[in-house]
Amino acid sequence: MEELWEQVAGGGPPSGTGAEAVTEAIDLLDRGVLRVAEIGSDDQVVVHEWLKKAILLLFRLRSVETVEVGPFEFADKLPLKRDYAAAGVRVVPGGSARWGSYLAPGVILMPGYVNIGARVGADTMVDTWATVGSCAQVGARVHLSGGVGIGGVLEPPNATPVVIEDDALVGSRCMVTQGARVGRGAVLGEGTILNPSIPVVDAETGEELGRGVVPAWSVAVSASRRRTYPGGEFFLPCVLVIKRLSEGQRHDKAQLNAVLREHGVSA
Repeated sequence: MEELWEQVAGGGPPSGTGAEAVTEAIDLLDRGVLRVAEIGSDDQVVVHEWLKKAILLLFRLRSVETVEVGPFEFADKLPLKRDYAAAGVRVVPGGSARWGSYLAPGVILMPGYVNIGARVGADTMVDTWATVGSCAQVGARVHLSGGVGIGGVLEPPNATPVVIEDDALVGSRCMVTQGARVGRGAVLGEGTILNPSIPVVDAETGEELGRGVVPAWSVAVSASRRRTYPGGEFFLPCVLVIKRLSEGQRHDKAQLNAVLREHGVSA
């Protein structure tokens, strides 16, 4: 794959053998045998760049074709996933996933979208109008609520994709983009925007915990911090950690609503 990448980058045409290798790599992603990124033993995200390069090469190798699905017509370079029943996946009419994405058994895909290179773990719900962008890694038993946007990170090949770890709950209309990370068991209050430029702050201490990463087993909401500039005072966005959960604590919706209301956050 690296040789083919250099060949194409140098302006040369991809060889037939190279095209077969690209197709095989995407098929392995589609079946969940391989994945674009994963959390390593040091708790850091490891990106398998060669698989991102395979995806980018795929678009160079394929041309746009007309695809008809029932009364619908599409013009794309990639087919949609197939054989959901055999994979143990439920897809509601209006939901779609591209070939090269992986949906584990027990996934429910409402009228939403999963892009190539993305991986959605077992028993996860992708709710109505939620989107999972290219190469995003979503764990098991996650709930992506209605209208959630999980951003795609395909280029450059070494860029870290968005990671949503196991057992997380992402509230309605949240936007998690540009390689941000939501820790295991964490809860994002609805409407929260998280990316690597957004500071994450502990509500109890005021300490900045980092940027673009919500700690595991915590409840976090959208907030703002006052900043002074020559032109005046302005409020810039941040994410506020308002509660720590016990490790392994499942989300009780009634208790969660009470926590959010206590802090004046829409439930």
